[in-house]
Amino acid sequence: MSDDAKVGIDGLRVHIDEIDCQVVGLLNERAKLALEIRALKPQAKMALYDPQREEQIFARLAACNEGPLYGDNLREIYEAILHVMKEL
Repeated sequence: MSDDAKVGIDGLRVHIDEIDCQVVGLLNERAKLALEIRALKPQAKMALYDPQREEQIFARLAACNEGPLYGDNLREIYEAILHVMKEL
C-alpha cells in the first residue's frame, strides 16, 4: 500500500469516527424523545406500540434516502433501532 493511500484511509477513518459519534448523539436524542412520547401516550389513551406509525417512519426514510444505502438496508437498520427503542 502506498503512503498516500494509507494517509487517505487514515483521514477517512477519522472522519468516520467523527460521524459515528454524531450518530450516537442523535440516537440518544431520539431515545429521549421516544421516552417522552411513551410517557404521554397513556394520557392520550394511545397504545404504546403503533405499527402504522412504524410504517410511516419506514416510508419517510425511504423517501429521504439518497443512497448509497439500499432501501432494504436502511429499513433493516431502523428495524433494529426501533426494536431497541421499544426495550428502553
